[in-house]
Amino acid sequence: MTDAATADLLRVDLTDHTVEREPIPERWLTEYVGGKGLGARYLYDRLEPGTDPLGPDNYLLFVLGPLSGLLPGETQFAAITRSPLTGTFLDSYSGGEFANDLVAALDGALGVAVTGQSDEPVVLELDDGEAALTPAADLWGRDVVDTCDALDGTVACVGPAGENRVKYATIASDGGDHHAGRGGAGAVMGAKRLKAVVARGSPPDPAPEVATLREAYERRYRETDVGRWHAASATLETVDFADEVGVLSTRGWQEGSFDGAGDIGIEAVKEAAVDRERDEAGIVGGFRVETDAGESVPRGGTPMSLGAGLGIDDFDAVAALGKTCDRLGLDVISAGNAVAWAIRAAEEGVVDVDGSKAPVRQSESQSDSDDVDPASLGLDTDAALSFGDHDAARATIEAIATREPGVPDALADGVEAAADRLGGADLVPTIKSMEVPAYDPRGSPTMALAYATSDRGACHRRSLPAETEVFGDDWDDTDRVRVVIREQTITAALWSLIADDFAGAVLEDDLGAEWLATVDAAAPTDPAELLRIGERAWTLTRLFNVREGFDAGDETLPAAFQRPVSGGPADGRGIDTGWFDRLRQRYYAAREWDEHGVPTRGLLDRLNLLDVVDDDTPVAREPVTK
Repeated sequence: MTDAATADLLRVDLTDHTVEREPIPERWLTEYVGGKGLGARYLYDRLEPGTDPLGPDNYLLFVLGPLSGLLPGETQFAAITRSPLTGTFLDSYSGGEFANDLVAALDGALGVAVTGQSDEPVVLELDDGEAALTPAADLWGRDVVDTCDALDGTVACVGPAGENRVKYATIASDGGDHHAGRGGAGAVMGAKRLKAVVARGSPPDPAPEVATLREAYERRYRETDVGRWHAASATLETVDFADEVGVLSTRGWQEGSFDGAGDIGIEAVKEAAVDRERDEAGIVGGFRVETDAGESVPRGGTPMSLGAGLGIDDFDAVAALGKTCDRLGLDVISAGNAVAWAIRAAEEGVVDVDGSKAPVRQSESQSDSDDVDPASLGLDTDAALSFGDHDAARATIEAIATREPGVPDALADGVEAAADRLGGADLVPTIKSMEVPAYDPRGSPTMALAYATSDRGACHRRSLPAETEVFGDDWDDTDRVRVVIREQTITAALWSLIADDFAGAVLEDDLGAEWLATVDAAAPTDPAELLRIGERAWTLTRLFNVREGFDAGDETLPAAFQRPVSGGPADGRGIDTGWFDRLRQRYYAAREWDEHGVPTRGLLDRLNLLDVVDDDTPVAREPVTK
């Protein structure tokens, strides 16, 4: 057995420029483990209801797990905060060299909790357990690649989008190859004027029993369907898959398949690739390609959201758009949806490029009191923003990142906020104000339930039933609810360990129990209890959101999904609102929540949460009946 990790985390106050170690209660380590669970417990405990996500009182946590740096696949960290885009609990995950070095740099601590707001830009330097804040005014304004190149060590940072508080800005690391992407953690970091975190350290060699276990799990992973699929194509095959089965959102959610999918899919990627990512064990990751914006490692969301979603069938152009987002520090899914909304809004006459529309309310980001021209897209007036035009798409993305007045500034706050300011509601779907990933639920209805009930807003990573639903004709509503709940709960458990999304598949049988026993961690080693930890984490994030005022009314079906989709295997399908509302109530009943989506007292008692929930959080008496 090896010794358990030190039970503390670093607390950084940017207002006072102080750093101190803060012990983590032993019960938290036992009942929440690390990652998502521990971050949820910390945020629920420390954050006052109604805290401004971009204000100094919000927390931004970089959290590890008890197995970080040991598990097969990429080491990951969790960025956890209250989302400026949605107002919900937010957890985003990122891997790569920064995550790996963060383990060594923290020297046994399980994370960093950042609060306050610096008067000037700063860098947080972590080095073998020591932490220091250094001035970074010379880095402010630089993109992600330049920032990483300018610092000694592995780096997580924000680009111009985070500095300008774009509400879907990312925390980028490894020169933009990896991102804690969705929900705007980068905007929180930028608002705190924390330009970058630098990790330096020398990770110790793993104990012999840990090294042996890792080798065994790496072999097992390579033999799984997930391992073979990922070695062959990684996530970039998803555009081919989604197009084939009719769930590929195309041209702003108007169509369900894309004629150019083959031109931006896996074969195009393989032809363009110059290398593959690889970890120390040789497990392959993403494809490296050259673009006119620099070398890029596009993920599946790039060709789906910036390719099919914008009607662009040139892989080089799509990869360049992805790299533009990477350098600026923008979530590619939200950015693609934002550009798609601008195109559709122009087509519908909501906005135009000649400036003829009336002025609109300014956003909080604008310092002057004058109204702004809503139609300014930050483009030359001769440019035609339309589906298929990658040059205009890039110009719009750049204008969003720098908050050019008008449409770009409105879109920097998200599609829903832009529609509130300019009109054009329901052109592009959002759930809890988060833009929806490109898996269209009109071709996989259970995706609608997964999106609606996600704790951070529309998200396909907590549950992705489209992978299996499209191949079966015998799913009923009981199956749909069961699949979504199972996937959400298992994901919450594995993200409390912070397992690699793909190599973590080999942990699903026992949820990491064998690993936890081997390293003698504080967490339980009973698989059933680890599953309960996943349910506890999911319930606690629900309590956080309920405390912030979210309920069933925030989980209704977007109008875009009610309209019939055009083309592909799902041609003519829409989703019936009445059916979806009944399905959601079934989900609430199975979760032991009431008809408003509020967890019940009996559930909290079963999960040891009764003494955790505070007086500001509603608790239901009885669950809704099916």
